[in-house]
Amino acid sequence: MAETFVQTQFLHQKFYNGIQFPSVLSPDPKTPLSLSRFTQAIKTQKAFLDSLLHKSGAVLLRGFPVSTASDFNDVVEAFGFEELPYVGGAAPRTSVVGRVFTANESPPDQKIPFHHEMAQVPEFPSKLFFFCEVEPGSEGETPIVLSHIVYERMKERYPEFVERLEEHGLLYTRVLGEDDDPSSPIGRGWKSTFLTTDKNVAEQRAAKLDMKLEWVGDAVKTIMGPIPAIKYDKTRQRKIWFNSMVAAYTGWEDARNDPVKAVTFGDGKPLPADIIYDCLKILEEESIAFPWQKGDVLLLDNLAVLHSRRSFNPPRRILASLCK
Repeated sequence: MAETFVQTQFLHQKFYNGIQFPSVLSPDPKTPLSLSRFTQAIKTQKAFLDSLLHKSGAVLLRGFPVSTASDFNDVVEAFGFEELPYVGGAAPRTSVVGRVFTANESPPDQKIPFHHEMAQVPEFPSKLFFFCEVEPGSEGETPIVLSHIVYERMKERYPEFVERLEEHGLLYTRVLGEDDDPSSPIGRGWKSTFLTTDKNVAEQRAAKLDMKLEWVGDAVKTIMGPIPAIKYDKTRQRKIWFNSMVAAYTGWEDARNDPVKAVTFGDGKPLPADIIYDCLKILEEESIAFPWQKGDVLLLDNLAVLHSRRSFNPPRRILASLCK
């Protein structure tokens, strides 16, 4: 075991083929640790941390001296992954410091369904970090689930449906207002989605994402796809459930959007509601959720793991950072 990091077990883990999900690392109690020593340890033990993430799909760093957004930014920087700007994502977010921004700022009574981060756009992060700056008053967990397990269970239960998904992919449609709508979980306006106030620049940036735009006054309808719904994870040699199907169908709802129209088969045909809700059940059954503690840093492999958010009683402040 690499020094500084002690692998621990906790109640909320699952085991798949003897592998902990998530892997949990805590500081060695015999070694007092400052933030600078922690970030140095990340750099020197990067190979160990990378292999653990590859094996488990999720690594929770708990009990380390990370208190502020700036500390968290230092931790993210220490890992050395390249930053991915948040272009094309749906969630309303605010930049905080360096590479750090708020996680989805939708109201606390709303759940955010399971999704791979930005699975509905061609350039998605390979890894993402979450940091608990303020513990939730209650609830507010970030459940996680292994994508290949979801694929295997769906393939076993609905082979024809999965075959259609593999053949046609998915088409995502979303209407964006001009400005952010903090009351909606998908309330990011087109100006902050494309990081511009100019419609022509927005069109150019959308084209780079293979996204079609249809302007409706100051709002815009975005059409993405067809995009593959099932991917092959080459590094682990297995198929994964890499899509935003359940999230879009059950959660892309606000004054501008009807979730049933938000996602269809790639050929435009509607998706069967009963299968989508059963998929949601499978996601819940296979997921794990742990109560956040202040200072927790959760590193996810975005190809291996889907995540969601439970409703909560404030306060709660979870910060995030995306990596290429």
